[in-house]
Amino acid sequence: MAVIEVTIVPLGTGSPSISQYVASCHKILAGEKDIKYQLTPMSTIIEGDLDKVLAIIRRMHEAPFGAGAQRVSTTIRIDDRRDKELTMDGKIQSVMAKI
Repeated sequence: MAVIEVTIVPLGTGSPSISQYVASCHKILAGEKDIKYQLTPMSTIIEGDLDKVLAIIRRMHEAPFGAGAQRVSTTIRIDDRRDKELTMDGKIQSVMAKI
């Protein structure tokens, strides 16, 4: 299982506000099974099968275009650990145990 951070930024919208575009991307996530996700102030963190999550991110990347954006910039960071199970909660607990 991978933990992926994604930031999707619509450009050319004529407005500095992007919350409606973020909401449309999260509607895509809400319809998915077998993934876990968390909205943060600056990005979205998704936990799940890497291939499945990348396919979902592709659909999320297209959502702002469908809502009128002329350009979309998407940044993806992938943490894919193979020696043990990796989860969002596990990453946080590991740090908290050391504080």
